Amino acid sequence: MTEAPLFPPTAAWPPLNPAEAGFDAERLAATVAFAEAHESPWRRDIRAQLEAGNFEPPPDNEIIGPVAPRGGPNGLLLRHGRVVARWGDTARVDMTFSVAKSYLSILAGLAFDDGLIPDLDQPVARTVDHPTLAGPRNGAITWRQLLQLTSEWEGALFGKSEQIDRNRSLTTEDAGKPAAVKGAARPLQAPGSHWEYNDVRVNLLSLALLHRFGRALPEVFAERIMRPLGASDTWRWEGYRTSFVEIGGRRVQSVSGGGHWGGGMFIHAEDQARIGLMVLRRGLCGERRILSERWIDLSVEPCPLNRSYGLFWWLNSDGTYKPSAGKDSYFAMGAGGNVTWVDPTHDLVAVLRWIDPASLDAWIGQVLGAIDRT
Repeated sequence: MTEAPLFPPTAAWPPLNPAEAGFDAERLAATVAFAEAHESPWRRDIRAQLEAGNFEPPPDNEIIGPVAPRGGPNGLLLRHGRVVARWGDTARVDMTFSVAKSYLSILAGLAFDDGLIPDLDQPVARTVDHPTLAGPRNGAITWRQLLQLTSEWEGALFGKSEQIDRNRSLTTEDAGKPAAVKGAARPLQAPGSHWEYNDVRVNLLSLALLHRFGRALPEVFAERIMRPLGASDTWRWEGYRTSFVEIGGRRVQSVSGGGHWGGGMFIHAEDQARIGLMVLRRGLCGERRILSERWIDLSVEPCPLNRSYGLFWWLNSDGTYKPSAGKDSYFAMGAGGNVTWVDPTHDLVAVLRWIDPASLDAWIGQVLGAIDRT
């Protein structure tokens, strides 16, 4: 079929009739109803959710960045670059939590393509002169290890110790409670030998990128990603009140890779779909290249210590992360049920806001089941 021009300068794409997109209309409508009916168990009052100890108990759960109440379930589904389903208020700007990690990966891709990261396996300290990267352990940590969550970096950043996120369980967090052993001390392993989801270490990667670009990451993201994609100007990327640093004589805020302690990316589903479509198109926006294909390939290369993880993207390479999805699917995932699903085989991008994470795999199965095989 002939594809409509991608990324029009308006807030929405031209719609595509479900039948033209290869869907059974009734089954597709049922997937929308399912997403609306299976809302996240998280409270609408995000501050109360965080203060109740969703990630960890006091005092480690102190909020040091902006937070905002959330809206209801919403989202959209794209096929062949056009919208085939939309539900809820997709123009509502909300927190996205760890979806921001995948946006940091995109920024790392820009740095890689620009030569600011000459080698993923080079120690970050080689090109970033900062006290957090000093010493035998921290000085040996590579870009790849930070991006794959295997760095085992030790220390504190912006008032948060990395020990807060040791022994972390994403499964219990999705249900609205931290793991019983979260934050407990454990012997650190050699860098590159242990996988752990740790927001303090993600924030270190953000700080390192800030030093390499020499300017605020939201400025780079706006200039190099969002404006070329025709995104809105309603999104914002926040850090913490403690995360201001001096770069080139300027006071600049280092942004966070999630909303664990507040901050992170505040954005709506329409803009998120644009980002997902650019990644699906292997770094292209129409005929304009945003990211190299090499970076897209690196991003979805499984980490040897966790084959469900790439460079800040969740993968389904062995079919176990989301069994209903294709093995080439990958995901930007945020706490509370914030999802961008990219499916190259079926030329799909889906953005879901505030779906119950326990229902996501079933929803994916319904979407793929709605594709007309006749």
